[in-house]
Amino acid sequence: MKRESERIRGTIEKHKKGFGFIRQEEGADFFVAPDKMAGAMNGDTVEAEILPTYMTRRSHEAKVVQILERKTTELVGTFERHKHYGFVVPDDRKVGQDVFVKRDFARNAQTGDKVVVKITSYSDDTHSLEGKITEVIAREGQPDSDVLSLIRAYGLYETFPSRVNAEAKARSREPITEAMIAEGGRLDLRGKTIFTIDGPTAKDLDDAVSIEMLTNGNYLLGVHIADVSHYVAEDGYLDKEALKRGTSVYLINRVVPMLPKALSNGSCSLNEGEDKLTLSCIMEIDGEGNVIDHSIRESVIRSAARLVYDDVSDILEYDDQQLKKKYSNIADDLKLMGELAAILRHRRKQKGSLDFDISEAVITLDEAENPVAVELEERRTANRLIEEFMLVANETVAEHFFWLNSPFVYRIHEKPDPEKIMDLKTYLMNFGIKLKGSADNIYPKTLADIIADIEDKPYESVVNRVMLGTMKKARYSTECEGHFGLAFRYYCHFTSPIRRYPDLIIHRIIKEYITGRMTEEKLEKYRSETERAADISSRTERIAQELEREVDKMKKAQFMQAHIGEEFEGVVSGVTDFGVYVELANTIEGMAFASELARPYQLGEKVRVRVMDARPQDRQIDFRILDKSRST
Repeated sequence: MKRESERIRGTIEKHKKGFGFIRQEEGADFFVAPDKMAGAMNGDTVEAEILPTYMTRRSHEAKVVQILERKTTELVGTFERHKHYGFVVPDDRKVGQDVFVKRDFARNAQTGDKVVVKITSYSDDTHSLEGKITEVIAREGQPDSDVLSLIRAYGLYETFPSRVNAEAKARSREPITEAMIAEGGRLDLRGKTIFTIDGPTAKDLDDAVSIEMLTNGNYLLGVHIADVSHYVAEDGYLDKEALKRGTSVYLINRVVPMLPKALSNGSCSLNEGEDKLTLSCIMEIDGEGNVIDHSIRESVIRSAARLVYDDVSDILEYDDQQLKKKYSNIADDLKLMGELAAILRHRRKQKGSLDFDISEAVITLDEAENPVAVELEERRTANRLIEEFMLVANETVAEHFFWLNSPFVYRIHEKPDPEKIMDLKTYLMNFGIKLKGSADNIYPKTLADIIADIEDKPYESVVNRVMLGTMKKARYSTECEGHFGLAFRYYCHFTSPIRRYPDLIIHRIIKEYITGRMTEEKLEKYRSETERAADISSRTERIAQELEREVDKMKKAQFMQAHIGEEFEGVVSGVTDFGVYVELANTIEGMAFASELARPYQLGEKVRVRVMDARPQDRQIDFRILDKSRST
């Protein structure tokens, strides 16, 4: 009697060359050859039969026997029109085949257009993929077609449904009246010196700051956040769309917003000289950086100035007299803010907060969306100042609502896995660095001390990246489990409700409490809503981060197309079986393949490379490491 083959279930992770792996929730991964995919696509849930070892070259190999759930229902790609039919060549190389489109299903798409194709028939041993065009994303030659295609490939939209736009416009037209302020019991801060500090191109200004020196020598810091919840009605079209999106996505020179511009750049944005509704966290902070008292109030402000980071940094770093004269009404406030930010930063460092000094790039595009520069982004004094003020406000609000035992959305960051800490300990030994303490109970201060010790060392950047890779991903949760990286016991996201849904939902909860409107019925409702918001927001944040990275990698590869054949200095940033990664000073990273390496290379080693190829569609840059004798 023939023995029934053992079967497994898992998710297909497909490679662009056609093969793939079945990833199980528990258990080993299994290799699947191209001819044993049975039409499975990347991300599909499948049932597979384990192949006996005498039939394979590997101990863990399987063939797909049934597709249980399809993940991919539509694809983004380039259309090719023929006389009676057409094809869509998918942008995602993992698909591995074109999609056949009947003439009647091609709409008005022309050859070279970027399109969305809905799959109507999946491939198998005898049939190919078929579909119909549902959207033309960009016409052939349109400069931004590459980024627009990626946005749609991730299931995102820059535009909003008409009913969402209609609600946003209606809410944005509502005036702020004196009667509204009085009846709502809002704290009127329009006479205070309050201002925003942001990047020069920012339009969604959701935080403003103020400061005073009290007679007892303490600082009174005000962090004033746009009252977005006033405009976004709970369970309305706007609210449901904002939850679905979860976050705004920032892609070099464009934004995929969480809220329509009528709100994000209009009514909610804390524009200079305009009355704006806010939620203020006002904190009394002593000379050691301790928050000794605080209040959280509904408020109204009128921003005195729209400042940019570089101007504030020039005042604080260089005592720029021309800028001090321009902002004479707030120059003293800026000086106080600089003092307080330094105190808060020192206190945070003393507690063990991790600050990985990892360079990020600013990519400059021309009018045709071509990258013309890739430069290091500066984190100057003003950037750090605003960062410290937002951190202390987020920490203060989180602790306040933790002790109320209220439903809430916290920002948590769990301890690293002990196995990863052991790997890190072994890796650090290569640089003569000893990681103290137990892998089962590592403290952030231990890692913070290493970060401080390696500052300005040649291997600082690489070690920082490896340490960062050891960390778990921060996420949203209804449980206050602390933030390992910041070394905070209590933490949430309160300061950006224009662009993050967790901030928006906790604003609602905060307002119910401070106005005395919270009831048991509402508490029960928020318990389920915060769970849902935390889960969705964690997922959408991961998607946003992945898309942002993909766009950056694509544009960096596009930039390097103009530098093929040129030589650069770099540092080995990764070592794999198939080659080494080399990172240039401006963060551009490429691969030098193992087959062309003359010798082994170590992480952190300085090398000289020649650019051999750059393929934006693959997000790939190929380097060749040059021997010293060949690079002169």
